[in-house]
Amino acid sequence: MKRALLLVVAALLAGSPGWASAPIDYMLQCQGCHLADGRGAPGKVPSLLGMARFLTVPGGRAFLVRVPGAFQSSLSDAKLAAVLNWMLAHFGPAESAAKQPPYTAEEVTKLRRPPLVDVAAERARLLEALEKGPAPLH
Repeated sequence: MKRALLLVVAALLAGSPGWASAPIDYMLQCQGCHLADGRGAPGKVPSLLGMARFLTVPGGRAFLVRVPGAFQSSLSDAKLAAVLNWMLAHFGPAESAAKQPPYTAEEVTKLRRPPLVDVAAERARLLEALEKGPAPLH
C-alpha cells in the first residue's frame, strides 16, 4: 500500500496529467494480478521482473502488447504504450529497455491485434529463444 501511494505521489509531482500517468494506469490495470512489485503469482500470473528481456528476441516486442492483459485493457493505445514503457523501465533490466525505442501509440495500434491464440505456447517459445541468447539489438 505504501508503494502504491508513493507511485501516485511521484506521478503527481512529476507533472503527470492526473489519472493519465503510467504508474497510476499500471496500478489500476495491472497491479491487481501482477502486484505492485511485478512479481505476479508463480504458476498463475507471470512475473514482470526482467520483462525487458523479451525485447531482445524476435517476436518479444509484439508479445508484450498482445498478452491478454494488454490486449483486453481498456487503455487507449497511447496509454498502453506509456504503461508498457514505464513497466519496461521499472521492471527492467534497464540495459535491455534502454537499447530499444519506446513503444508509440501507432506501434501499439498495429501490434495489439490480432490477440494471441496460445499465450502460454508463445511465451514458452520466447523464453526458449532467451535461453539461447538474445538476438542482436538494432
